[in-house]
Amino acid sequence: MKHLPNLLTLANLFCGCIAIAYVLTAQPYTSMRIDSGMPTWNWVYGAEQIYYASVFIGIAGICDVLDGLAARVLDAHSPIGKDLDSLADVVSFGVAPSMILYKFLWDALMSEKNAMDISMLAMSPAFLIACFGALRLARFNVSGGGHKGFFTGMPIPAVGIFVASFPLLAWYNPWGVGNMLHNKWVLYGVIGLLCWFMVSRISFIKLMPVKWNMASAWPQLVLIVLSAVAIPFLHVAAIPFAFLLYIVLSLVYRQPTVPADAAS
Repeated sequence: MKHLPNLLTLANLFCGCIAIAYVLTAQPYTSMRIDSGMPTWNWVYGAEQIYYASVFIGIAGICDVLDGLAARVLDAHSPIGKDLDSLADVVSFGVAPSMILYKFLWDALMSEKNAMDISMLAMSPAFLIACFGALRLARFNVSGGGHKGFFTGMPIPAVGIFVASFPLLAWYNPWGVGNMLHNKWVLYGVIGLLCWFMVSRISFIKLMPVKWNMASAWPQLVLIVLSAVAIPFLHVAAIPFAFLLYIVLSLVYRQPTVPADAAS
């Protein structure tokens, strides 16, 4: 049982790799077929594959939560587990979301009139998510995890899950939100904002409160309850709603101070 946390972390990494593979196949390509001795080329459309990438990033997020819970319950903390968790998070919530953003930028830029003259470098900002995510995780490991009540800088899983909602938003297009994701400037702005969030000094709440009392746990309770209530009404848009709510709650929440006599 002591290896269960690491197995869950590897499951996280495995799902991240599958998500990347789905994004790589999420574009039309040609396939040769031979009929009566004559080769013919046919278009094979794999655009729907990118939505499966969202699903596997979501599963990776579940594994990421479970490995932490398993480590606490089994008291199976180790330096290897900590580093392995960071490596898995870089892939599942850094590289895989970067691939999704790359695909969205590609679609946005290829729809422009001068598409044939656009450099591939125009899509490269998508990979800043992976780079800044790696920097965020390295800083987290060096700092020893920071304050136990909050993260310094947005945790990379939150960024990864948010970006993973983009294919779903584009597919279902609630209130026209999906159309905005075909605008390159919107995508560039989102990339810049997410990168800044990850390396900022903003305190973001942890999903697991320090103490299970109303003074300490109300942000987590509000986040869980409102996100759950939003699902029937917002459907896939509940994911970005929860993300924005997480930012707002992190900005307004202040950790309760402990009286001097209580601390002594």
